[in-house]
Amino acid sequence: MSRTKGGTVPHRRHKKVTDAAKGYYGRRKSTFKVARQAVDKANQYATRDRKARKRNFRALWIQRINAAVRAHDEALTYSRFINGLSLAGVEVDRKVLADLAVHEPEAFGAIVDKAKAALAA
Repeated sequence: MSRTKGGTVPHRRHKKVTDAAKGYYGRRKSTFKVARQAVDKANQYATRDRKARKRNFRALWIQRINAAVRAHDEALTYSRFINGLSLAGVEVDRKVLADLAVHEPEAFGAIVDKAKAALAA
């Protein structure tokens, strides 16, 4: 019986991996075996970092809100500000608060005043 070569299915599978490895350095982009290892590791990093991105952005928003709150009132901290917002019944998430703090400081100042009033009451 004659030998059958790989054919279209393995070729497609190899091509999918080498296309994903475009831009890699050296044999990582051209040799299937090495490219598969590199692509697998890259996918592991991508999966992990999709989770980490959410944490990083939340930390960034908190830092921006804290800086903006302290610019409006030096005695007020981030944690007291968030407590004041919950007491005032303001339900604005941190992403929107950070965006307001950067792009619309007057509106953010009004929110800070509302939180301070709720804390004083």
